Amino acid sequence: MTYIVGDACIKCKYTDCVEVCPVDCFYEGENMLVIHPDECIDCGVCEPECPVDAIKPDTEPGTEKWVELNGKYAAEWPNITVKKDPYPDHEKWSEVQDKLETHFNPEPGTGD
Repeated sequence: MTYIVGDACIKCKYTDCVEVCPVDCFYEGENMLVIHPDECIDCGVCEPECPVDAIKPDTEPGTEKWVELNGKYAAEWPNITVKKDPYPDHEKWSEVQDKLETHFNPEPGTGD
């Protein structure tokens, strides 16, 4: 098992999770984070830190596409290990569902 970052992170990008990760397996895109599946040690400490419930175990139904997306972009985006401000207008995006097709940006973030 590993953890993945899903749809709820898009355009919210809270980074509370990165500070508690003992192995620094988070990577930053322009408008979301991902977890590197080969670096995650399945400890689960990140999951309760996410205020929008974007982090899930990959064993949950419907996470298959997110496992693939997390793995792909973790290999391309820079590592992030410190908390930053959330995405601009994050409050309005926290309740929006199904953001992948219309709001996901594949560009990298700045990392640390």
